Amino acid sequence: MYRELADEVAAAGFLVVVPDFLHGDPFVPNKYSGEAWMAAHPPDKGFVEAKPILEALKSKGVSAIGAAGFCWGGMMVSKLAASNDIQAAVLLHPGHISIEDITKIKVPTAILGAETDQYFPSELVKQYEEILSTKCKVDAFGKVFPGVTHGWTLRYNEEDPFAVKSAKEAHGDMLNWLKKYVK
Repeated sequence: MYRELADEVAAAGFLVVVPDFLHGDPFVPNKYSGEAWMAAHPPDKGFVEAKPILEALKSKGVSAIGAAGFCWGGMMVSKLAASNDIQAAVLLHPGHISIEDITKIKVPTAILGAETDQYFPSELVKQYEEILSTKCKVDAFGKVFPGVTHGWTLRYNEEDPFAVKSAKEAHGDMLNWLKKYVK
């Protein structure tokens, strides 16, 4: 579903770059323990790998960059949002993001969470939105999607109308946020 969503964002007029920061080794619950996989794929490494990509975009004349991250990518994008390298961030069912990580964010950030999420409990969405607005002094948007679980924006049953509607609504929210701050 990543390719389809990237194409949807590109169709909205954005230049889209989808690097493989996991180097072909995505998290598969039955294959790895979460701790072992995270140790092999620290978000800080993705942040370092993103820097030359962002520099290449800027060297080509790209003046505004938005970043969207899903699950592990949400953790990595939160680190980009704490730098001066991007202008907007969207965190979709992000992985474990600490209050310390959130308080470092410097750019407008949307957080789209699932009602049921073992990696990013729904109550954190509004709590972190409040921190972003009051302590970080950045525009923030938080939304919890009812009836969905972690990963719902990319791993959903295309034959389930509710799942499709929820995912498409999140995709629309992401696009609207990027249009507001990047275009």
